[in-house]
Amino acid sequence: MPVRITFLGGACTVTGSKYLVTHQGQRLLLDCGLFQGYKPLRLRNWQPLPVAPSQIDAVVLTHAHLDHSGYLPLLVRDGYTGPIHSTAGTRDLCAILLPDSGHLQEEDAAFLNRHQLSQHTPALPLYTRLDAQHCLQQFQAHAFSQPFEPLPGWRVTFSPAGHILGAATVLLEVGGRRILFSGDLGRPDDLIMNPPEAPPQADTVLIESTYGDRQHPAEDTLHALGEALQRLARRGGVAVVPVFAVGRAQTVLHAIHLLKVQGVVPAALPVFLDSPMAVSTTGLFEKHLGEHRLSAREARALSHGATMVQTTDESKALARRHGPMVILSASGMATGGRVLHHLALYASDHRNMVILTGYQAHGTRGARIANGEKTIRIHGQDVRIGAEVVQLSSASAHADADQTLAWLRRMPHAPQQVYVVHGEIGAADTLRQRIEHELRWHASVPEHASTGPA
Repeated sequence: MPVRITFLGGACTVTGSKYLVTHQGQRLLLDCGLFQGYKPLRLRNWQPLPVAPSQIDAVVLTHAHLDHSGYLPLLVRDGYTGPIHSTAGTRDLCAILLPDSGHLQEEDAAFLNRHQLSQHTPALPLYTRLDAQHCLQQFQAHAFSQPFEPLPGWRVTFSPAGHILGAATVLLEVGGRRILFSGDLGRPDDLIMNPPEAPPQADTVLIESTYGDRQHPAEDTLHALGEALQRLARRGGVAVVPVFAVGRAQTVLHAIHLLKVQGVVPAALPVFLDSPMAVSTTGLFEKHLGEHRLSAREARALSHGATMVQTTDESKALARRHGPMVILSASGMATGGRVLHHLALYASDHRNMVILTGYQAHGTRGARIANGEKTIRIHGQDVRIGAEVVQLSSASAHADADQTLAWLRRMPHAPQQVYVVHGEIGAADTLRQRIEHELRWHASVPEHASTGPA
């Protein structure tokens, strides 16, 4: 029987990555992500999968970001009982991210109910912290470059992908086929993470296309951030920095630390990391030395370069402080979490600043701010954007189009086919064209819920 792949997410969109591989009646789900962004996409999270979770035999994760792992609590709650295979770094990060995601959803639902802002009565969380904690019991961690069998006759090997702690490319060997999943590829010049390892030979490649239609600007992240923070400090404003708790938060913390050491920004400029998840994640860099560029001393400095804000009361107390100060808070695309309260409080004042530090998916508040919209809706209220908006595109943890093609070129021989996934339709199709024209490989952009040969 042929090996087949069904694209249950991450097809013609940059969120919700889920790829179901089927062979001889067995099913393996690679990645299990949440949909984010536009409401029609988010509504998919509430719809049942076309395959019952109890009929899935194994799950393999490329990395811990919620658009790749955030559906796991639902999958387990709805009947999946098998193992969840990942690297140790991904397991450790999911132990932080998934319960936090459930907690945030419970908080957001409670806020909507308290203020009667929901169209549904009552508003319900997609899943709870308890659901998330329950699914963590099914994780099994594996080392990079050490093959394992998630199912009899199926073989998986993780290789470093850069991007974030634990992130892996996945080589799946089944039914005589070698299928390579890129996951999210990191950059060769990332400030913190090591570059992705060269790809092994494969018959079929699934390549991400987050930045498939663009190149990172030549700007130097440290220089651009330093100039922005100098302006902020001079006018005594507050910078709100939406960050992903995993990866982006630590990159910005490290950059600010370097700028202070170099004397570019005042050493006394207060910096707050207002995300319990990001605070916990920052400590993991000391545990996983060797997976990133930081020395043990630099990894320790991450945790001491900012005031770590844990409780809700501590977060609220920031509102009583005066600038200048920098507040890093999740989520990175301003889709939820504490950063929304800071944006609601500070975004209207021209002395303040909103610093966007990477890709903003279409339909998110971050994308609307990046596009220059003058008002955004937060918790049922319109908030005027009067603050200076600074975009640090060069802080992205994703490989751009040129870097992605350079990674593919390192494959020993051309694969039989390439599926371009995990990108908006324009970015995915642009990368498809470049793969076909520049590499002379056969490439296609799969549609959501479609099935193709592996």
